[in-house]
Amino acid sequence: MLLIVGLGNPGPQYEGNRHNIGFRAVEAIASAYRFSPWQAQSKFEAHVSDGQLNTPDGAPVKALLAKPQTYMNDSGRAVAAIMRKHYIAPSDIVVFHDEIDMALGRFRMATGRSAAGHNGIRSIYALASTEVRRARMGVGHPGEKSAVKSAVLADFHPAERPAVDALLKACVDALPLLAAGNDERYQTEVMRLAPAPKSDPRNPSPPKENT
Repeated sequence: MLLIVGLGNPGPQYEGNRHNIGFRAVEAIASAYRFSPWQAQSKFEAHVSDGQLNTPDGAPVKALLAKPQTYMNDSGRAVAAIMRKHYIAPSDIVVFHDEIDMALGRFRMATGRSAAGHNGIRSIYALASTEVRRARMGVGHPGEKSAVKSAVLADFHPAERPAVDALLKACVDALPLLAAGNDERYQTEVMRLAPAPKSDPRNPSPPKENT
């Protein structure tokens, strides 16, 4: 079984936040691939949805989607509980989450790297495993460390939403590659489908140099 986790904070007040792009990713997957309706599972402290994906060659892969309801900083509790119940190996867990150290719309897969200050990933590393596969979704950096918390808990600006929607759609459309375990090809295909400039996340539109 493949466990796909989206990180975010529960509650309607957080729905449009940068921090909740992981929730949006798994919601888009559930809709596109006709997974079961979301159900609250108190034993997991999460909302879950199950279904099936297919690899590029048509092989079926059973999958479980999860949205931890513990708030971001305690996401590891839900992931660890599901992991134990279903005997899921870390290599079969993919976590979609926001990444401030990447420009808006950029995308990278990673395994076994530093949590880089992301409290949801830090919790998963502490309570579940450091070897989960991470789908890092760029949301940009506010420029100052002191502004990070308010930035990730703010909604995307209307001008940013087309890039976010394009990234979400690409993540969904390329999913058969992720189901096959080919993270490198999945990353490449997501960026092919939703190209985004390789700008500095702290300064996405630097001023032009004088000539």
